[in-house]
Amino acid sequence: MDYKPRLIAKYAEEVVPALKKQFEFKNNMQVPRLKKICLNQGMGDAIADKKLIDVSINEMTTISGQKAVPTKSKKDISNFKLRKGMPIGVRVTLRGDKMYEFLDRLISVALPRVRDFRGINDKGFDGKGNYTLGVPEQIIFPEINIDKLAKIMGMDITFVTSAKNDKEALALLKEFGLPFKNQK
Repeated sequence: MDYKPRLIAKYAEEVVPALKKQFEFKNNMQVPRLKKICLNQGMGDAIADKKLIDVSINEMTTISGQKAVPTKSKKDISNFKLRKGMPIGVRVTLRGDKMYEFLDRLISVALPRVRDFRGINDKGFDGKGNYTLGVPEQIIFPEINIDKLAKIMGMDITFVTSAKNDKEALALLKEFGLPFKNQK
């Protein structure tokens, strides 16, 4: 028995026909798709406390289901006591089945746990069909144990799509079930 995430089937059965109809694509290969999801957590406090990076790597690995790697500074900045090569953040890039599993957990479990949630903002598009969403605290993910938490930190989640423009990307992410705020 071979397991496939449910969003892969949803993409083929629901998203592709809906987007073909909406944008009048001639074939299925023109329909935009999700290429990858990038998770990034920047930590300025990691300069003073080196253990914060290790804790964040473990948390990000738990959230994503894939090993997280530290991001290192590219240059010296004396005002921030920063040296080139110091770890200042954590990142993960998800593709394939892990990407769809993470998206499913984000939509159905994590986002509804955000306090006073009224939908995500549709202003995070970059003009090329990619969308970035900021999450204020990592405790919205049920994998994180609040009692063992060192510090509450936010993270950025970037959805990289094959869409040619923001309108197509917005329609794709809406079809997947991302709860955008109602536009007027």
